[in-house]
Amino acid sequence: MEEKIEQLKKIVEKSQKIVFFGGAGVSTESGIPDFRSVDGLYNQKWAYPPETILSATFFHSNPKEFYRFYREKLLVFGIKPNITHFKLAELEKQGKLLAVVTQNIDGLHQAAGSKKVFELHGSVLRNYCTKCGEFYDEKYIASHSDQDGLPLCEKCGSLIKPDVVLYEESLKDEIVSGAIKAIGGADLLIIGGTSLTVYPAAGMIHYFRGENIVLINRDPTPSDGIANLVLHESLGNVFSKL
Repeated sequence: MEEKIEQLKKIVEKSQKIVFFGGAGVSTESGIPDFRSVDGLYNQKWAYPPETILSATFFHSNPKEFYRFYREKLLVFGIKPNITHFKLAELEKQGKLLAVVTQNIDGLHQAAGSKKVFELHGSVLRNYCTKCGEFYDEKYIASHSDQDGLPLCEKCGSLIKPDVVLYEESLKDEIVSGAIKAIGGADLLIIGGTSLTVYPAAGMIHYFRGENIVLINRDPTPSDGIANLVLHESLGNVFSKL
């Protein structure tokens, strides 16, 4: 593994247009559970499967149960960025990192200092009234509710919706186009902490036209074969040595 990390160091040193494409594994070391891990959301028993609860249809038809699940499982407070988040922000500050493309909705990249972040699936930090568009932060969602447990707009009384992409919803066009442009213009694509099984997000890596793809993930992925360098290791262990 040390030999591979040295190889990664050399690749990073010579690269000037790096893009990082990350998933849940980036944030697990900050204490946020991976949906598909042994202890993740998809292995816990609820009245409905998580995929059903986190769908647009369910949000509109059963918002009470949606928010019960959402507050308990997706709103996490007191979580701090980890070494991977900070190292990526450092690379951006040095002018070597073009952008972070993330499937996560926790806002930890920005908390660590990253400026150019494409959040493919949105963010729990942003919430908007479904009628008038008034903005609310995650603390409001956690602490304000009516008798049914629903967060309602203080201006018009309508239901508030998290700015996250639910099942059955499309990714935002401007986020997708920005992420694709960044990936297409990179000379190094580092893929980290993702199983590369969630589409359409995972398909974006195929827009890369640069020299090197480095894949860092604890477990093998379906795309290991396209990478120049594969490290089956935790991101924290790897980035702490860069």
